[in-house]
Amino acid sequence: VPRGDREPGSYYVGVDVGTGSVRAALVDQRGTLVAFADQPVNQWEPQFNHHEQSSEDIWAACCVVTKNLRETCWDKAGHFFDLPDFLSWKATGVPARSLCSLVCKWTYSAEKGWDDSFWKVIGLEDLIANNYNKIGNKVLPPGASLGSGLTPEAAKDLGLPAGIAVAASLIDAHAGGLGVIGADVRGHGLACEGQPVTSRLAVICGTSSCHMGISKNPIFVPGVWGPYFSAMVPGFWLNEGGQSVTGKLIDHMVQGHAVFPELQAKATARCQSVYAYLNSHLDLIKKTQPVGFLTVDLHVWPDFHGNRSPLADLTLKGMVTGLKLSQDLDDLAILYLATVQAIAFGTRLIIEAMETAGHSISTLFLCGGLSKNPLFVQMHADITGMPVVLSQEVESVLVGAAILGACASGDFASVQEAMARMSKVGKVVFPRCEDKRYYDKKYQVFLKLVEHQKEYAAIMKGD
Repeated sequence: VPRGDREPGSYYVGVDVGTGSVRAALVDQRGTLVAFADQPVNQWEPQFNHHEQSSEDIWAACCVVTKNLRETCWDKAGHFFDLPDFLSWKATGVPARSLCSLVCKWTYSAEKGWDDSFWKVIGLEDLIANNYNKIGNKVLPPGASLGSGLTPEAAKDLGLPAGIAVAASLIDAHAGGLGVIGADVRGHGLACEGQPVTSRLAVICGTSSCHMGISKNPIFVPGVWGPYFSAMVPGFWLNEGGQSVTGKLIDHMVQGHAVFPELQAKATARCQSVYAYLNSHLDLIKKTQPVGFLTVDLHVWPDFHGNRSPLADLTLKGMVTGLKLSQDLDDLAILYLATVQAIAFGTRLIIEAMETAGHSISTLFLCGGLSKNPLFVQMHADITGMPVVLSQEVESVLVGAAILGACASGDFASVQEAMARMSKVGKVVFPRCEDKRYYDKKYQVFLKLVEHQKEYAAIMKGD
């Protein structure tokens, strides 16, 4: 039985010869069909209402379908691509892989290349053949020019001239980091001015969030991916933290609330998004206190889909404490606020893990859909105690991708030079230092939530 995702054990081949085709299936001991193949058989009609078939043809079809059960969309594949590399291949015809894709997702080492032993252990040793031709034996840093640029066929499809330079790609979140982290910050009163770029953390926040920090030397951070060499900024090591659900969690909490239809109607009447309406509603109900203080009795642990960083625990669940019997618009607005704060506390936890391991971070650079929400941005500044830099161009992932193209064209000597020229500061949001004590106390509660959750799980697992 061919290797792959099949469990070891006995499998059985069933063959069905029908009038129009031969069909075969591979079936396991539980009766589950794990592979299927079919092959048409020829029919002749030498005269009206007189049909003939060839026994030799039927046998040949039986042989084909049986072989096809073993020869799968796996054995016949010429190349396996990550999406960014597939797109660059379609554009240029060059099967080179980006160092970003292979290092971050394919266990490739920028220093040592592929590890034969890994593929043998997991039963995919056939990928080693022909010097890893199927998964990449030419690996380029992001921004490197690919072949002769855009092929005539791709140029026609895209409506561009043939030969335009095409760059080795980046994963989308990494492109976002590239688009913001190198901006010239002079004149904005930021601690990172005059400091190395390693003092900056890029946070790409949308449906989920990624936290990109770079260093000159490799730093191993428990629960944080990496370090990956040259995976985002050439010459630097990348650590990538993350939160599995952020924007998706906010949507879940808001849209699942009993008064969401009322919120939708009121926001529509004002031609606002539901989140712009909630932000303005929070300003109405906060009275004289800072808006963040509305959650003094309401606390959220945000891992409704497990924890990616820095706890790396997929078993963790979401938690909310401090709910009341009422379910009006005020309650929804405060629950929304507590959820946003919980996401920011999660970022603080990731930063602390990175700094404990050796990073030194002073400034956050936010991009992505959630960076358009002023409450989300202010809470990240207040809760981490760090200023937040927003890019002049909201679509930082696209700017990052364009930076790669600019490097491939030869217009800039390096990715770093292109970053400094093409990334622009749009707005800086500073933390409200007077609120620090309040958020420090809420952070203590935040940490207690996960501590208690683990205690509950231990109790339930005990005798």
